[in-house]
Amino acid sequence: MVDRVGGLRRKTRYKLGKKVSLKGKISIRNYMQSFNEGDRVVLSAEPAIQSGMYHPRFYGKHGIVQRQLGTCYEVKIKDFTKEKLVIVHPVHLIRSKI
Repeated sequence: MVDRVGGLRRKTRYKLGKKVSLKGKISIRNYMQSFNEGDRVVLSAEPAIQSGMYHPRFYGKHGIVQRQLGTCYEVKIKDFTKEKLVIVHPVHLIRSKI
């Protein structure tokens, strides 16, 4: 049987790429944003920063902030029928409008 070649970011170029007009320095406001327990957030990866990034299969998922772990946040998301906890840096989170 043939093994798959590649790692965690395999076949994710459309998710983890940026538009040319948005390339460059990231916003310090997004990097330093803070959330409270119970806030609803959307997981949206910032490809310029790899630390604190979640697995690409969770891209675009909605979740609820459970608690803060150092500079990162523990977010509870629903993956099909299971509840999962994902540890995410705040630069990869967007406050949900819902």
